[in-house]
Amino acid sequence: MGIEQVKAKITPVIEISDISVTFDGFKALSDVTTKIMPNKVHFFIGPNGAGKTTLLDIICGKTRPSAGKIIYHGGIDVGLRKYTNMDLTKMREADIVNEGIGRKFQAPSVFTSLSVWENMEISLKGQKNVISSLFFKISETQKARIETILEFIALSEKKDELASSLSHGQKQWLEIGMLLVQEPAVLLLDEPVAGMGKAETEKTGDIIRKIAKQYAVVVVEHDMEFVRSVADTVTVMHEGKILVEGTADSVLSDEKVKAVYLGRGKFHKSGEVNHA
Repeated sequence: MGIEQVKAKITPVIEISDISVTFDGFKALSDVTTKIMPNKVHFFIGPNGAGKTTLLDIICGKTRPSAGKIIYHGGIDVGLRKYTNMDLTKMREADIVNEGIGRKFQAPSVFTSLSVWENMEISLKGQKNVISSLFFKISETQKARIETILEFIALSEKKDELASSLSHGQKQWLEIGMLLVQEPAVLLLDEPVAGMGKAETEKTGDIIRKIAKQYAVVVVEHDMEFVRSVADTVTVMHEGKILVEGTADSVLSDEKVKAVYLGRGKFHKSGEVNHA
């Protein structure tokens, strides 16, 4: 059996088919079709307004599409992945989260008045808020999982410190840890390295690559050096449509991609587009 035949037999975690959405007459997405594969880091890039965040909103149930479907094959059953064929476009946000899709927005949303450990405890499945966590007794298995994740995101030594004392990058890592403790099948990360310096960006890339050994990771990002160093697959969006899709090197060297970015400004090394 050839490599291409083996690839064909791998079931996608998420299949996005012909997704379109219109807001007050404006077509934000038009016939978007792609696949999110297991154990891969899939980046969505493109100029502001290309539809990247809108697509994430549809995947997690925040926005309903005008047409199309998103089939999810990655439910969680006793810690093991099962294939379920759920149409996410017909599900509520909370139900999508419970089925194993976790999302991190650009600005870290951690409880700054609580310790790093307490933030992790609250994020355990079933813990919806601070009040409910006060009446919840954590198991030894859950304690061990939190310890493992804190070590993984390099925050073990900070576990008793308030989240407010963390650097910007550390808060981002904490929120990623808060998603991991929920045992997701897919992580959606919106600009995870925005505002970070080089060292924190490299550390975040290392964390994401390690996460992909167990889960599927979807990232919206503008830093092209980061994309090039971390991505398995890159989808370039432009005016609500997919312009091109492939490996980072093939996509970032594509003439159509260069034209889109150069038409809107200069493509900096950092990946930010300068709108002159």
